[in-house]
Amino acid sequence: MSGIQSVSVEVQDQDGALAFYRDVLGFEVRADVEVWPGARWLEVAPPGSPIGVALLTRASGLPIGVRYRTEDAAAAHATLTDAGAAPDEYLVTDFAPPMFTLADPAGSTLVLVEDTPS
Repeated sequence: MSGIQSVSVEVQDQDGALAFYRDVLGFEVRADVEVWPGARWLEVAPPGSPIGVALLTRASGLPIGVRYRTEDAAAAHATLTDAGAAPDEYLVTDFAPPMFTLADPAGSTLVLVEDTPS
């Protein structure tokens, strides 16, 4: 892993959360897109921060956890599997970089996302 990309916060009302983070805390909106019907990716961050905060609903089906960067998601998946971990399916989609999820021993979700060239 090469760093933290974002952290997810579970919210009930994304518009209400957006109003708080943007209008009260002064965060900037980094992304606000519908990934698929009912799955809105809403990411904010303090100005200049390299780490975003994803404001997600449980109902969206998007994983809620810490998103870590990795140079090669397929290699990281293989390494973790070889080490005895049980990562979920390695995903390659048209709308996001390669990634997969993994639960730590306490059940917290880790998402490993392949770095994309800037």
